[in-house]
Amino acid sequence: MSGGRLDADRAALVVVDVQEGFRKAIPGFERLVAATATLVEGAEAIGIPVLVTEQYPKGLGHTVGEVAERLPEGVSPIEKLAFSSAEAEGFALEGRDQVVLCGVETHVCVNQTALDLLGRGVEVQVVEDAVGSRSEENRLGGLRKMDGAGATITSVETALFELLGRAGTDEFKQVQKLVLSYAPNPS
Repeated sequence: MSGGRLDADRAALVVVDVQEGFRKAIPGFERLVAATATLVEGAEAIGIPVLVTEQYPKGLGHTVGEVAERLPEGVSPIEKLAFSSAEAEGFALEGRDQVVLCGVETHVCVNQTALDLLGRGVEVQVVEDAVGSRSEENRLGGLRKMDGAGATITSVETALFELLGRAGTDEFKQVQKLVLSYAPNPS
């Protein structure tokens, strides 16, 4: 199902629950936020749709400012109680059949979103440097489960350059600048 090359005409970026309530609970959260913000800006530059969800914002707060301020005009987070973003009211890929997936928590909401989308025939690529859990064991376990279920594990740079497909365009220049300013730190 997954594993093919990302195509800007087929892909959407789905940002799962990158909310204030997780800031102190997720190791490497600032790295995850920087990676997610880079994906959001890159998606806008390339012209792919962005969907954002928030799990129970009354208790977990809203999307972190570093990501929310980069959302394309007209994109508002979709509130949800189901763990899977695909089950949220208002979640629609508008005919897109590839998803670049990032967010929190890898083994819960990201995993269940990936499994639901794969079950619907959507190709899913999970951005390894833009997902997090409260423990590294759960993050890695979630990534392994999604990989085993048919999702492709990718990175911020891999996904963005795959979506671009070529250099020499204005979009490439924008994404190159974003990628050069994004310095992933595995710690």
